[in-house]
Amino acid sequence: MTPSPRLETVAFDSLIVRLFDAIDESHMPWVLAAVDAIRERLGEDALEVVPSYTTVLVQLEIRRLSLGEARAHLGEVLASLAPRATEDGSLHEIPVWYDASVGPELELIAQRAGITADQVIERHCAHDYSVFALGFAPGYGFMGLVEDALATPRLKTPRQKVAAGSVGIADRQTAVYPAPSPGGWNLIGRTATRLFDREREGYTLFKPGDRVRFVAIDRATFEAQGGDTTPQPPAEESGA
Repeated sequence: MTPSPRLETVAFDSLIVRLFDAIDESHMPWVLAAVDAIRERLGEDALEVVPSYTTVLVQLEIRRLSLGEARAHLGEVLASLAPRATEDGSLHEIPVWYDASVGPELELIAQRAGITADQVIERHCAHDYSVFALGFAPGYGFMGLVEDALATPRLKTPRQKVAAGSVGIADRQTAVYPAPSPGGWNLIGRTATRLFDREREGYTLFKPGDRVRFVAIDRATFEAQGGDTTPQPPAEESGA
């Protein structure tokens, strides 16, 4: 699907390039190509160029480039836009211990889908997920799309604390919590992989356009990797 770009003013110094209206993994090559082209065209006149699911936010150095001038540049850029090669992003394998003690909604998702918990695990691991955007917390990558059978609404009442490394599903997206935080996603397992590290170049493991493959491991392997096996309390209520 080819985009139908639209420019929207969101602040005195910022524009949004809206490429699509719906989330789809096939859109990411276009979104990332737009990021590359905008950075190349605007150079230092663009303070921030931030990709998301269907859009690119462009914050301008307004003292050097007006909104009107930026619109003219972006119009020319978007008129000749071509998708970026899909293999440009990195592929990350994330080992996950899938277990009800650390993933209390594993059985819930299985019941909703009419399958077993083992089948939920198998299906969650069967797909490479695109990283659509980073947000919510440092290193938190919004990924998708899980198959329809695994799609589950967010919890009606978010937990006050979700353990670091928790792997969750919300609607058709999946993600890993980089640090302890509140959260309303349905938890199905936990990883020992650090997604945010101040010693790492760029700090975060994921970047938009990367792909993530989850790999099921047993408890012994999880513990050997430094994983925390402290149980995650069940949510007060679910989106069932």
